[in-house]
Amino acid sequence: MQPELQPVRSNESGYRTYGTAVAAGSQRVLRNTYLLLALTMAPTIAGALVGMATASVVMAHPIITTFVMLAAVVGLQFAIIANRNSALGIGFLLLMTGLLGWWLGPILNYALALKNGAQLVGYAAGGTGVVFLVMGAIATATKRDFGFMGKFLFVGMIALVIAMIANMFLQIPALALAISTLAIVVFSLFLLHDLSRIVTGGETNYIVATTGVYLSLFNIFANLLQLLLALGGERD
Repeated sequence: MQPELQPVRSNESGYRTYGTAVAAGSQRVLRNTYLLLALTMAPTIAGALVGMATASVVMAHPIITTFVMLAAVVGLQFAIIANRNSALGIGFLLLMTGLLGWWLGPILNYALALKNGAQLVGYAAGGTGVVFLVMGAIATATKRDFGFMGKFLFVGMIALVIAMIANMFLQIPALALAISTLAIVVFSLFLLHDLSRIVTGGETNYIVATTGVYLSLFNIFANLLQLLLALGGERD
């Protein structure tokens, strides 16, 4: 026995214990995130059905509705974060997902009016699922923290919002396609960023984690659907 080696073995054991605890915590957050994410589909679908029935409200005042929705979503995100450790945070999250589902109403109405619209909606949903699985696999397999991308992605998101608002007035089809394409890339990377933070223990609150993952998936689906409708929509 060499007494001088005891602290080294003790430290290694402590490191393993800490690493195991972090891994267990990450798995718990990831599991709860996926469960809550599944739950958010219910208000999203319900909101979309209401949105399809009341699409005329959005179509009558598209610019005003967009600004009101952006303000509401940002406000609800702050409310979610402020109440992230209580059931109220889940309530705000479900409210936000229902509101975003309602916002999808007009584009879903437009899609389903096309000859192949239902098929394109299915493609958009399937494509979003593939992106989710790929980014989840990368985050889990590499166990690398992609948190360093956060600032760059935030700047990219702000640029996309500004471009989107500008094109509401400019109405340039090519710019709309470019915005949708870039949005898919940016939010796919946001998804990787958020999932990697969960896997590596950087995000320990499943309500906040679900909010980030949901918003990425929502934006990927919405923009992918817009691209598919623009490039492959068939009228009767």
